Amino acid sequence: MLKKTVLNSAHRAQGARMVDFGGWDMPVNYGSQIEEHHAVRNDCGMFDVSHMCPVDLVGADCRPFLSRLVANDVAKLTVSGKALYAAMLNDAGGVIDDLIIYFLSDTRFRLVVNAGTAEKDLAWMQARATEWQMAVTITQRRDGENNLGIIAVQGPNARAKVWQVLPQAKAAIADLKPFFAAEIDQYFIASTGYTGEDGYEIMLPAGEAEALWNALHAAGVAPCGLGARDTLRLEAGMNLYGQDMDETVSPLDAGLSWTVALKDGRDFVGKAALTANGQMAQFLGLILLDKGVLRGHQQVITKQGNGEITSGSFSPTLQQSIALARLPLGVAIGDEVEVDIRGKRLKAKVTKPVFARNGQAVQ
Repeated sequence: MLKKTVLNSAHRAQGARMVDFGGWDMPVNYGSQIEEHHAVRNDCGMFDVSHMCPVDLVGADCRPFLSRLVANDVAKLTVSGKALYAAMLNDAGGVIDDLIIYFLSDTRFRLVVNAGTAEKDLAWMQARATEWQMAVTITQRRDGENNLGIIAVQGPNARAKVWQVLPQAKAAIADLKPFFAAEIDQYFIASTGYTGEDGYEIMLPAGEAEALWNALHAAGVAPCGLGARDTLRLEAGMNLYGQDMDETVSPLDAGLSWTVALKDGRDFVGKAALTANGQMAQFLGLILLDKGVLRGHQQVITKQGNGEITSGSFSPTLQQSIALARLPLGVAIGDEVEVDIRGKRLKAKVTKPVFARNGQAVQ
């Protein structure tokens, strides 16, 4: 039995093509994945991300708990509403999950964890809180009476559309800097996203989500599915858990070294392993120079040894096939490499792992 988000009936009413996504009945597109992609890059689109799991942390030990739990340093969070992207590691330094942490007060934080890892994440957090004897209450907000829906509205016109539909929130969110959130009654609106475009992620009571979705649609916001979400995040160079990293991969080898605070004197789960092993591979982009399509798990042949594509697809913005890849140390941006596609070696160029953001190709 597939799980359903609070917007399932809205997707079906709008003619979405539904697929099994990690046990969730989710829309892959509403007709044209390419049109949905371009809507977000050039205008405004919205995504149902209610399968993601908000987690509220409350208690006197919230800050010391998070300080030990994640590789990034929550001491950076000093202004209410500020968000931090972080990796939660196991003892071997592998990534249990990547998540966003919102600071509300020293005794109240909100986390958003991935859909497929939520149960594992919650069990891990609770076990660490018990082990460390921390005064922190951990409450998931995806199921039950306090269930939250989440709608991501993304694109150059996203802010204006949200202000139009939620005029009561405009004063609080109009000047939100990137990676900040504001609470307006029962709405939690953050200037975060997974597309490389401006916009908001809106958390709200589950019972109000469908009305907001329909109001945004009536205001001209295009409903978008998982297909466009994947090509948008790939163009923006954003990792997908389970493809670009997992519990066997160090954040240092997944392009996430910028989220790892090793030199602040703080101890955290996985730090000893990261310090002992160091970086063993690098995370870079590829643009295919020959005809074909780059896909995950294809082998990359370089002068320094072999690597592997973690995510790949056709880029609607660049009109070329692109990929994120884990490559040997020593491979440089601008190098020409080969990709094994069904036994044929096709040429590709190594690039920075960001291809398009803010409506523009950057390669």
